[in-house]
Amino acid sequence: MNYDFSRELRLLTPEDYKSVFKQAHRAGSPHFTILARENSLSHPRLGLAVPKKQIKTAVGRNKFKRITRESFRNKQHSLPAKDFVVIAKKSAQDLSNEDFNKLLDKLWHRLSRPSRG
Repeated sequence: MNYDFSRELRLLTPEDYKSVFKQAHRAGSPHFTILARENSLSHPRLGLAVPKKQIKTAVGRNKFKRITRESFRNKQHSLPAKDFVVIAKKSAQDLSNEDFNKLLDKLWHRLSRPSRG
């Protein structure tokens, strides 16, 4: 499998994250929340927040990140030019990979619709 996740598709600096946290549309579930904010680029970017307090083991945090990145990579061409930050919650580690992916797809779709605000 190709896990090349190019730099241009990632939020890299604290400023990138701060701008998303400041003014974001939110789509959530009991397992994780995705924040989205328009960006001035021609493509979407992804940031991840997986606190040790929520997912204790490195294996669990890495699995969360790997599945989220893969889902984003598969969906990136249908996503609008927004910055997305996925924030893990404790119960995310209890999801099967299939359920995790279904839930991500549903939230990507919800955040892809034009905002009504």
